Amino acid sequence: MAEPFEKMTVEALAAQLASASPTPGGGGAAALCGALAASLGAMATRLTAGKKKFLPFEEDHRQIIVACDVLRVDLLGLMDADAAGFAPLAQVYAMDRSLPYYRERLRQATLDAAAAPYAMVERCRDMVVLLEELRGKCSPLLLSDVGCAAALAGAAMECAAINVWVNTRTLSEDDEARALKERTAAIVAEFGPRAAALAKQIADEMKGE
Repeated sequence: MAEPFEKMTVEALAAQLASASPTPGGGGAAALCGALAASLGAMATRLTAGKKKFLPFEEDHRQIIVACDVLRVDLLGLMDADAAGFAPLAQVYAMDRSLPYYRERLRQATLDAAAAPYAMVERCRDMVVLLEELRGKCSPLLLSDVGCAAALAGAAMECAAINVWVNTRTLSEDDEARALKERTAAIVAEFGPRAAALAKQIADEMKGE
């Protein structure tokens, strides 16, 4: 049985990503990027928590840490979920398209393959909200990490969305696929700019602008 991606060393995972294997691909990379954002958010919160100036935010810090840890675990797990969702779709692509059940098999496999990337989009959205909250409750010494987390979360969200769209483009007339694409686009349209704005605000502050 193959080792789960989330259990691999960084070196092994990077090598697997660079290999001729189709998984992990863009979806797996998006999930990892989002997990790193969650890790940075948790680190910045943990190192701020307990400091005298920030004691009024003690409960907020606790909740942010828990939420970031949950998101990290979820996103790492989605690397393998994404790969598992791709396998049936690859099998359908290899089928004879003249078979009477081909279209329905393709539809279901396509929607299943889009499920993990869409879950990544949602997790990254949640991460952006947490980082926005953390922005005003974090030690100045750790704001650069919050800014990096925001940039990573935004990139991960965009990458995951691309994987939703590539997986559903063959179902342009399908109501469920169209709704999924629209939900994805709405999240990216709102939270992508918010992630970028947060990263820029902090970057400008670090530059002294």
